[in-house]
Amino acid sequence: MQLHKFGVGILVTLFACGVAGMASAADTNVAFVEVARLLNDAPQVAAVRDKLKSEFARRDEELVAQQKQLKQLTDKLNRDGTIMSADEAKKLERDVIARQRKLKSDQTAFQEDLALRQNEELGKLRKVIAEVIIDVAQKEKVDLVLESGVVWASERVDLTDKVLARLRK
Repeated sequence: MQLHKFGVGILVTLFACGVAGMASAADTNVAFVEVARLLNDAPQVAAVRDKLKSEFARRDEELVAQQKQLKQLTDKLNRDGTIMSADEAKKLERDVIARQRKLKSDQTAFQEDLALRQNEELGKLRKVIAEVIIDVAQKEKVDLVLESGVVWASERVDLTDKVLARLRK
């Protein structure tokens, strides 16, 4: 079993807290934040979705138009292919194949570009979330904030609602 790179740090931190003794452990304030929930519920996420939707709307509309044109040509080929001359049918078939290739290429480029922009925006959002978590933790006088690898955390140590409230401001 391979430990996640952050998991090792958490284990070392928890071990250090345990070794320091009970008096020291009583002075240590540990909290938890559910970042996945923040990434679902923060208003900034909706703003990013809207921004990307707007940014990619034109290309999405172009892809939909290409799909409609391709469907019309495919329907025409299926419907009229037997009554067309062999040359006309072959020309239409080649056109359909060329459009299918172009559409597939355009869809792949669209998905790759969208994924890249989503990752860029998610990276920016994670930085904002980290800054807010740190700010809340400092105001709450928390010594250690855990985010992943936590099996369970009581409501008493869960800062997620406080961080979410700050993100909504």
